[in-house]
Amino acid sequence: MSSDPLAPLLDLPGVTEAVTASRQSVDTLLGNRVLRRRSSDVSAESLLRGAWASAVLDGSGATLAELRAGEAKDPIVQGALRVSSELAVLADIWPTAHRQVLARLHALAAADLADPESLGRPRPDREVAHRLDVLADVLAETEAPAVVVAAIVQAEVLSLDAFAPASGVVARTAARLTLISRGLDPKSLGALEVGHLEARHELAEALAAYRTGRPEGVGQWLLHCCHAVELGARESLAICEAIQRG
Repeated sequence: MSSDPLAPLLDLPGVTEAVTASRQSVDTLLGNRVLRRRSSDVSAESLLRGAWASAVLDGSGATLAELRAGEAKDPIVQGALRVSSELAVLADIWPTAHRQVLARLHALAAADLADPESLGRPRPDREVAHRLDVLADVLAETEAPAVVVAAIVQAEVLSLDAFAPASGVVARTAARLTLISRGLDPKSLGALEVGHLEARHELAEALAAYRTGRPEGVGQWLLHCCHAVELGARESLAICEAIQRG
């Protein structure tokens, strides 16, 4: 029997197949010939769209066009952009300093939303502190597929509302960092957050199912996250095609 704390999740109905499909979608993206010379451009556009989508999921009414033109000034969007701008630096730190990176994400995302004294600190709740400690331990031990690990990271931060009022941006960025650091998408090309936005009709239900703690609920959340990765890869393929057309 595996001692990996997340290994049993792969035995949930449909999860292994969904993980494989999500990995194949990212592999298809990574094989696009545009990336031979323009990978940094694709990554930059993916990050921009991801920041916008994450902000919208947290309640922003900004459009992507407004964001691109520098006209989106609401604090949710600005926080998402600050997070996005530090992603490359945080990706190097994330594998060995999960709690510190989460704190930094909160300080960036919530800078215009929360009391300065609360920035970088999770909600002062015993359960939140305990589960974040457990999450850090799990991340140090697991060798589960990147998409599974990213899904659990995201679900724990969201379920706990651990970094209010910017838990959504923090959670989705931590998931993207996990996909980078665990080798699924090392150049951060997939627009994961756009995938979640496209599948938002199933997101709330899947997260509620995860919160029950029942295996079928956790499985439903994992399937949603795999679907979001696929949709995010598809979005970035569209970016590649747009670049190719000039």
